[in-house]
Amino acid sequence: MKPSSISLPALSVVLATAAICAFGQNAQPAAAPSPAGHHHPAPTNLKVLPKDMTGDQVHDLMHDWEAELGVTCKTCHAANPKDIGPNGRPRLNYADDSREEKRTARLMYQMLDTINGNYIAKIDSSGLPVTCGTCHQGHLSPEPYSAEDRPRTHASVPAASKPAAGR
Repeated sequence: MKPSSISLPALSVVLATAAICAFGQNAQPAAAPSPAGHHHPAPTNLKVLPKDMTGDQVHDLMHDWEAELGVTCKTCHAANPKDIGPNGRPRLNYADDSREEKRTARLMYQMLDTINGNYIAKIDSSGLPVTCGTCHQGHLSPEPYSAEDRPRTHASVPAASKPAAGR
């Protein structure tokens, strides 16, 4: 799939997903304690996240992504009509890869990993890594940015782009 063929909402999901992941492909995320009595089985089809992540780590990361994107699990994960939960609703099939949003999320994760590893990490004073929330701020599609909405000042123009005196 060409990047130009990705719709803005799909691209937003991917960017957000990638952005939320503040650790690199080979880094190990901190394991947050899961709610009492809840243990999540090991994932079966990780394609871009580190293969050694536990089920609890993946669960916690997905909930972080939910918050940063303002979505729910069913945005990316398909329901399995043959597996009905105690509430009478179909359970989600987390291993199913049929939804475009899931493919987009994986692409966005890879993009964030590249941005953080190849660019942000090389800036000594860069501070925090780029996350989904950097652009999405709790919305599936980030608000379009227009430089015209921002007041312009001479201080905001980089020195290298200012015309040289006498030219």
